[in-house]
Amino acid sequence: VQAKATAVQAQGMAAIICIGETEDQRDGAKTLDVIKSQLAGSVPEPSAAVNTVIAYEPIWAIGTGRTPSTNEVQEVHTLIRAELTAALGAEEAVGVRVLYGGSMKPENARDLLALEDVDGGLIGGASLTAEGFWAIAQSCV
Repeated sequence: VQAKATAVQAQGMAAIICIGETEDQRDGAKTLDVIKSQLAGSVPEPSAAVNTVIAYEPIWAIGTGRTPSTNEVQEVHTLIRAELTAALGAEEAVGVRVLYGGSMKPENARDLLALEDVDGGLIGGASLTAEGFWAIAQSCV
């Protein structure tokens, strides 16, 4: 993943790096360790806010309709921000967009996007139709 992200950045584009744990890892209370490991193996060095986007997308939530609690999402996003700060420095890390993906829908988008360390959404299945995406956008206004 790191090599691919580096290649994308070398072409002047922003790399969107998706990270997330499996259901077994979540149930085994390994989420934070998995996220730390994935970040360490994914984010190119050097990286900058202008060319790096991190998306937390729990694998077990993709397309299932299941979503972690807002507390769980915030906990992971806080860790991501702390790890980025350690790797890039505070000034650069604060500008890196950290998105949430994983069964975001109109019913939960407003609460997820209101979290302190969630900078936006990585919309999956709901973006397959204009109506689905519009419903998420409308739920946030």
